[in-house]
Amino acid sequence: MTPTEIALVREGFERIAPDAENVGLAFYQRLFALDPSLRPMFADDLRPQVGHLMTALTMVVRSLDDLGPVLGQVKLLGSRHGGYGVKPEHFGTVGAALLGTLESGLGDGFTADARAAWTAAYTTLAGAMIASMAEDSAASA
Repeated sequence: MTPTEIALVREGFERIAPDAENVGLAFYQRLFALDPSLRPMFADDLRPQVGHLMTALTMVVRSLDDLGPVLGQVKLLGSRHGGYGVKPEHFGTVGAALLGTLESGLGDGFTADARAAWTAAYTTLAGAMIASMAEDSAASA
């Protein structure tokens, strides 16, 4: 990612972080609206999951200058998510839910450049998780 993209992601995240729980809940509401079949993968009380999501986002946003050290953790997340029944095709829906939530939460601050920056960040992370899931699948075959 370019320094400008990193700055855009960080600026957007700083704006939503103070309302992390509500933003996280809005994300899951949007996710389940886009694909209701994902709802059974989660506990009824989403607040702990929201906490995990926001912690992971914080870790990634802080590491955008050098994702190398956190990619190992991201791959572990991919392995765990594969065990929960997450499929590679779910990542498109998650990305759409994330971008929609950011657009709603940031309003005019979610410019075309900001959308492109968040898309680049998400694509990198989702790609690492999907690769990890594929490695796990190949190893167990």
